[in-house]
Amino acid sequence: MGKADFLSPKAIANRIKSKGLQKLRWYCQMCQKQCRDENGFKCHCMSESHQRQLLLASENPNQFMDYFSDEFKTDFLELLRRRFGTKRVHNNIIYNEYISHREHVHMNSTQWETLTDFTKWLGREGFCKVDETPKGWYIQYIDRDPETIRKQEEQERKRKADLDDEERSAKFIEEQVRRGQEGKQPEEEPVYTELVRENEEEKVAFNLSKGACSTSAGPSKGPSLGANALRASSSAKRKDAPHTSESKDKKKKSALDEIIEMEEQKKKKMAPVKLDYWLHTDIMVKIITKRLGEKYYKKKGVIKEVQDKYTAIVKMVDSGDKLKLDQTHVETVIPAPGKRVLIVNGPHRGTEAVLEGIDEKSFSASLTLESGHMKGKRVEGIPYEEFSKMA
Repeated sequence: MGKADFLSPKAIANRIKSKGLQKLRWYCQMCQKQCRDENGFKCHCMSESHQRQLLLASENPNQFMDYFSDEFKTDFLELLRRRFGTKRVHNNIIYNEYISHREHVHMNSTQWETLTDFTKWLGREGFCKVDETPKGWYIQYIDRDPETIRKQEEQERKRKADLDDEERSAKFIEEQVRRGQEGKQPEEEPVYTELVRENEEEKVAFNLSKGACSTSAGPSKGPSLGANALRASSSAKRKDAPHTSESKDKKKKSALDEIIEMEEQKKKKMAPVKLDYWLHTDIMVKIITKRLGEKYYKKKGVIKEVQDKYTAIVKMVDSGDKLKLDQTHVETVIPAPGKRVLIVNGPHRGTEAVLEGIDEKSFSASLTLESGHMKGKRVEGIPYEEFSKMA
């Protein structure tokens, strides 16, 4: 019986049936062939090609099982890393996305019998964090990429440096407050006494402006009232003349004013702020993404054109190919000391400079500016990501 015509209803129906996933029990992992029904799977098992594959597998079955197990583990973890990152997610969600690919490695050809066994194995080997809940097993990927670990360590160092700055600022504030309290002289509190008049017919008059006391009584009654009048006069003078102490306080800067002034100076030094885009033309960059394959991974190129601030046209140095890349897929190139660089971000953005030295502990460098209004000045502590080698 001849094969059906390509446009015949039977041929079209067969092509529709072959699309998508089929039953797992009719799939041959050794031959990587999916059969549509039991009869087709039986015919395949009796075929000569299938028998040859079984003979090869029988010579070293562990080798084939290890190969399929490694492929399953690698593809599963790659999907988990790219799709969910380090988020906590149910293992069935990942597995359903994994088997949606028609050419995936089936679990019945690996060393694990169930998805639960595979999940427990990932936890024991340290690839993921796993935990069991009433809803099932949850899994969380552990990113052990050296580049990610280096960035985390750098962020931790920066965080510690910020904490040290905050502690120094707090100590400075405490010292200023302590000095202010030591230099402040305590004011004498007025002592108030009761005004007693022995004779009810006597009239008492106070003159606070002159600090004197006049009464209509005899001279023997004057001294007791005069003392009270002087105290009242002295307190009134202190209330009437607060401008003298205020004029002295204006001359002295408080600790809060000094801190505010220091913060304003820091803001002036840090301007302009660091931008979220840094691409410039005629600088060397290195490709750090693996999506383009091993041919371009860790290879260097020259930016020929910048589009929309975040996209660049890069011409590869080795092959001469031109690639359109996002700035997240490339990084700056650090040349040897003495070479010319371009500052691509920070306060000196767009300034040409010469690399003087590298500090590997702080991931920064020392540069001598070659252009701009600060030409000839040496700047320290420029991070690696803020300058790159000139083409």
